[in-house]
Amino acid sequence: MQQHNLVDTSSPCSPPTKIVIPDLVSHCDFPLRNNRHRKQATVECKRWLFRGGNLSEKKKNAFHGLKAGLLTSMCYPNAAFPQLRVCCDFMNWLFHLDNISDDMNDRGTSCTGIDIMNTLWCSETYRPTTRVGKMTKDFWGRLIPTATPGMQQRFRETMDFFFQAITQQAMDREAGVVPDLESYIALRRDTSGCKPCWALIEYAYNLNIPDEVMDHPIIRNLGEAANDLVTWSNDIFSYNVEQSKGDTHNMIVVVMQQEGLDLQSAVEFVGDLCQQSIDRFVADRANLPSWGPEIDRQVAIYVDGLADWIVGSLHWSFESERYFGKSGLEVKKTRVVNLHPRRI
Repeated sequence: MQQHNLVDTSSPCSPPTKIVIPDLVSHCDFPLRNNRHRKQATVECKRWLFRGGNLSEKKKNAFHGLKAGLLTSMCYPNAAFPQLRVCCDFMNWLFHLDNISDDMNDRGTSCTGIDIMNTLWCSETYRPTTRVGKMTKDFWGRLIPTATPGMQQRFRETMDFFFQAITQQAMDREAGVVPDLESYIALRRDTSGCKPCWALIEYAYNLNIPDEVMDHPIIRNLGEAANDLVTWSNDIFSYNVEQSKGDTHNMIVVVMQQEGLDLQSAVEFVGDLCQQSIDRFVADRANLPSWGPEIDRQVAIYVDGLADWIVGSLHWSFESERYFGKSGLEVKKTRVVNLHPRRI
């Protein structure tokens, strides 16, 4: 049997032509589940997303290849259809927002953020002016009737953090700034958009967990470990696309600069941090305190929801065409990523 040589054979003077990504899927043994309403939610959500958007065929095809409906179904596998549909709308909306914010300066992201946050805080009286603002009003109006005040508050607050962080990211991008690792990790926990998705776990399963329980250090640590895994693994998976565009808001770039590592060593460094975040999650999950039978039942559902996000996002990253085009399953098997040339 022929042995594949995974070592990059380019000369030391020329830039690397490939990277070998870490095997994070094998390190995560959480069960991978899928929602039985996936197809219906995906079809209806795309119709909602495309309506009045004047999206080109190329952009529509990119959304088909994104498979956000699959991600949502893996991350909220036991949600009833109405809740899954809102979560699916939010996920597609978030990717859409991510795509348009990539082309915005800090003023553009700030103005968009103000329109969306006004919609979330003053949903009955505020009239949004942007298309993403109007879409926000629509899915938020469907969420409010069954969401607890605590969930709504957490969603609004974490969306506010998200807009502050992507505005900072836009400023860094414009100035060509590569932050230090500690600053990057703090910012990335908000630019990821994971925190509002954690609030949606409460909504998806009709949970009513008291604020003081949600603020408990172990619950916060579990959310942070899940956020770190989803976010840092995403930096590995999206590195190829981002480096071809010259985007520096990626942990691999930060680590190369701060630690003085070559590209492959930086990939492995970030991969080790990802594995440690899964280990942190497992350790904290085993040490959950008790708040009595009913709250413990709801907390278990919430923590399972975080685990679904960890395993679901890892598998989806290879099913989606966002990071590896149509060769995601091949990359999942070989772990070899051929680097795109830099766009001029």
